[in-house]
Amino acid sequence: MRGRWCLGTRLVVSASLAWAGFVLAHMLLAGRWWPWLIVEALPPVAFVVVPLLLLAVTPLARPVRRPISVLLAAALLAGLALSGLDRRVVQSPAESAIKIFSWNTDVWTLHKDRERFFAYLREQQADIYVLQEYLHWGEDGPVRVDDVAELGRSFPGYHIVVEGEMLTMSRLPIVAHHSRPTSDWYWQGNKAVRVDVQFGESVLSIYNVHLFVPFRRELSPLGGAFYDFARTQYELRRTEIDRLHADLAENPHPAIVLGDFNSPWFGSLMDLGPRMRRLDAPALLPATWPVRNYPFPRLWRLDWAFTTADVRVSGYAFRPNPGLGDHLAHELKISD
Repeated sequence: MRGRWCLGTRLVVSASLAWAGFVLAHMLLAGRWWPWLIVEALPPVAFVVVPLLLLAVTPLARPVRRPISVLLAAALLAGLALSGLDRRVVQSPAESAIKIFSWNTDVWTLHKDRERFFAYLREQQADIYVLQEYLHWGEDGPVRVDDVAELGRSFPGYHIVVEGEMLTMSRLPIVAHHSRPTSDWYWQGNKAVRVDVQFGESVLSIYNVHLFVPFRRELSPLGGAFYDFARTQYELRRTEIDRLHADLAENPHPAIVLGDFNSPWFGSLMDLGPRMRRLDAPALLPATWPVRNYPFPRLWRLDWAFTTADVRVSGYAFRPNPGLGDHLAHELKISD
């Protein structure tokens, strides 16, 4: 009888039921309800660690150990998928391939050695660079950058497209830039920029993505401005994702979508439609942020890559940077 359960049993049962309910709520609400943005900030690995800890103490709940263990095992399996630990590495060996390098540059060259910064980019020897945060950050917020002339000297033969804070450089000819008119270049500007490049005999679409940040560090969660900003950012993100969905659905070309999505839940609770497959790097813990500037360990994957099934992937990996930013870069190799 429940009334005869010892304290240990009651605690284990209560914690297990609460965790299972939380996981279910997260699966239903992530990306769908703006107040849940606060919960979405939880490190995904927690969805593996918590059920493992609860499983370790199930002997305290001997009368109901078996059903509680089954419940926690189900929560653990869900957590493995949610955390990205169920890696989906899709690679086909190829003798020749082009390299695509994507990186959130952490407000371009701010607080960096400029020569070291450009040298790092050149060292990648990528055929296509997909870069975010092509901007400076001043006292009043974002400031436009104009380094196109220097980039042209540093990367001769590359075609350069700049839209808002997104920069795409391609050694392959760019045959189209699908720009959208907008009244603002940063806060409400375009956060998914598509360029089409000539790839062998076909056209390949490259989407450079940097979705809206959910929070601002300078706003206190004790004030209303914090939640007003989060709600606005959620609505902007939702609109941008819907536009991206629509563009991908109508695009007849093979496509690659990559960049900083500012969410660890893409590829599990949020996707880009049935055409797109998620790529995962062969890393023990699939996390790309933060590398520096923050007082906590690298536990979040914010940088993602997706391709249509007709893109032949021959390699995908995270790439470190020598203290130049707070994100790991990621590198994708494809062949025709």
